[in-house]
Amino acid sequence: MAGHDLDPLFDRLSRSQFRSRFALSDKDRAYAASRGRAEVNAHAEDFIRARLAPAEPANDGKQTPMRGHPAFVAQHATATCCRGCLMKWHGIEKGRPLDEREIAYVVAVLDRWIVSQMSSGQR
Repeated sequence: MAGHDLDPLFDRLSRSQFRSRFALSDKDRAYAASRGRAEVNAHAEDFIRARLAPAEPANDGKQTPMRGHPAFVAQHATATCCRGCLMKWHGIEKGRPLDEREIAYVVAVLDRWIVSQMSSGQR
C-alpha cells in the first residue's frame, strides 16, 4: 500500500483467474462515461465508507453486489470487496475501521481498474 505504486498489485491480480474474469458491462461503461470519473469515484468512496470501512462490516464477505455499479464490479476485480480479501490481497487487517489513507487507497485502486477498463475496450 505504501506510496500507492499499484503496478505490483495489478500484476498479481492479472494472474488470478477469478479476479481477471471481471469486466465492465456495456451498461456499466455507459454509466461511467455519462457520470464521469469524479462522480464514479465519489460513489465508490461512499460505498467503501458504508460497506468496507467499518471494523465489523455487516454481512462481511457478502456485502458487495456483483453488479449494479462500476465500483461494485471493480471491487471484485481488485479484491477490495470484503475485509477478508482486503487483508489477503492488500495487507489491511480486519477488526478495526479503515483510516482515511486506506479509504483513499481503495478508491485509487478502484479508479485505476475502472479507467483501465474504459480505455481498453475489454469486455
